[in-house]
Amino acid sequence: MGALTVTHEFTSTVAAPRLFKALVLEADTLIPKIAPQAIQKVDILEGNGGPGTIKQINFTDGTEYKSMKHKIDALDEKNMSITYSLIEGDPLPEKLEKISYELNFEAEPEGGAKGKSVTVYHPKAEVEFAEEEVKEGNEKSALLFKTVEAYLIANPEVYAA
Repeated sequence: MGALTVTHEFTSTVAAPRLFKALVLEADTLIPKIAPQAIQKVDILEGNGGPGTIKQINFTDGTEYKSMKHKIDALDEKNMSITYSLIEGDPLPEKLEKISYELNFEAEPEGGAKGKSVTVYHPKAEVEFAEEEVKEGNEKSALLFKTVEAYLIANPEVYAA
């Protein structure tokens, strides 16, 4: 079986540069601050934050998972896009080799943002993997997006140009 790709398009009233900065560039410090019930801290294990960087996301005690590792594959600040992979950790199902993510943001003329998230699930050889198996992870990602968006709306000075 080949890879499974799930695409999600989104819009927001928050300006694209603010969303990109919060969800990508400053996520390591912002998300543990606004979602301490889920994420305890993020450690950079290798690299300087750009391509090739490996980060370990440590979940809060008492949550379903302990940790996971992301590897940044590409980061384009000018075009507000990032590609990274979940390469190791509790949220990576045993059936999968890795999960790749591509996240793009675009400014809307009226000041908000639109974007697209593409997630590719790479199963191990000869393993069957169904879209139903990724529903929970997609829901958690959507909840994280909404949490960050709500924080930015409530705090308009945060990451303002």
